[in-house]
Amino acid sequence: MLLTRPDNLKTEQHELLAKLTAACPEMTQLAASIRGFAPLLTPHADNADALTRWIAQVRAADLPHLHAFTRGLDRDLDAVIAGVTLPYSNGPTEGVNTKTKRIARQMHGRAGFTLLRHRILLG
Repeated sequence: MLLTRPDNLKTEQHELLAKLTAACPEMTQLAASIRGFAPLLTPHADNADALTRWIAQVRAADLPHLHAFTRGLDRDLDAVIAGVTLPYSNGPTEGVNTKTKRIARQMHGRAGFTLLRHRILLG
């Protein structure tokens, strides 16, 4: 529920989420951190500074799993900043790769390259 857009949650899910976050201070911090990170997923030029602020806020919280996440972000910070600031994505390429692999797995070696190529081009 924390990872779902609030607009997509049903009323009873909102109520349950409110009870869970009220009962546990860590859940309150986690929910706030997730809500703070979600806007960064829409590319914008100001997101680089916002990401730096978000990482600092998360490190100040007592959430070890998010600390591990921020360490991962730090390892490849240049790529992360490019991802949250630039409008470009390799999503379409990854989609084609996934589709090609799915078709190849469905065929499971029963046909040669010619049939695989034909199915990919028609798919």
